[in-house]
Amino acid sequence: MATLMGQKVVVVGGSSGIGLGVAAAALKSGADVVIIGRSPGKLQAAEQALAAEGRVRAIAGDMTQEAEIALVFNEIGAFDHLVSTAGPPPPGDPIDETEMDAVRRFIDNKLVGAVMLAKHAVRTLRTGGSMTFTSGINKDRPPVPGGAVVSAIAGSFSYFATALSLELAPTRVNVISPGWVDTPLFDELVGEAKSGYFEDMAARLPAGKIATPADIAPAYVYAMESDFTTGETIHIDGGQRLI
Repeated sequence: MATLMGQKVVVVGGSSGIGLGVAAAALKSGADVVIIGRSPGKLQAAEQALAAEGRVRAIAGDMTQEAEIALVFNEIGAFDHLVSTAGPPPPGDPIDETEMDAVRRFIDNKLVGAVMLAKHAVRTLRTGGSMTFTSGINKDRPPVPGGAVVSAIAGSFSYFATALSLELAPTRVNVISPGWVDTPLFDELVGEAKSGYFEDMAARLPAGKIATPADIAPAYVYAMESDFTTGETIHIDGGQRLI
């Protein structure tokens, strides 16, 4: 098991939610951290909050735009680990009501965005480092109705990581698959109904509670630190796949 001491970790989506939790955990493990996001205001607040944990730098950029991705990684230079937690709310309409423009935007943002990140990150990612992407419980327990699109996209990440781990070896590529996590994305998805949804799900989960970003972040740190883990999808869902 390696350590993150003195290594540079890039967290896309690091200004809030799971990404912010990963950035904090990486800093505590000794890494220098670069957080990337679209909102300069959120990035500044996150940078200030994280500064007490260690060395952190914030860079604003839209990671759905290839030209901006290229510029950001040129600015970052050599680094050791890429973590991507970014992603928009998924479309959730029943299949017969699905807006195809919304589907294409989601695919471009989530899946094509991951491909573009890998394309440009690998140019300055040190050999033997890692890339870690994020899928989620919807691939295993899709909402019914309305879960077909997000399930397909989330599930595709496992195959993406398997193939890329072979192509880039010895650089490692893995996927983290969380269950429900109390993040701002959930507020955006369900609004005031969140507390009711969370109470019901927590009562059913073997873990007995809804995760916070701090509960999920150690899985990402493990994926970065473990020299012998690659091509894997690591589930950290409190047993949500089992119910």
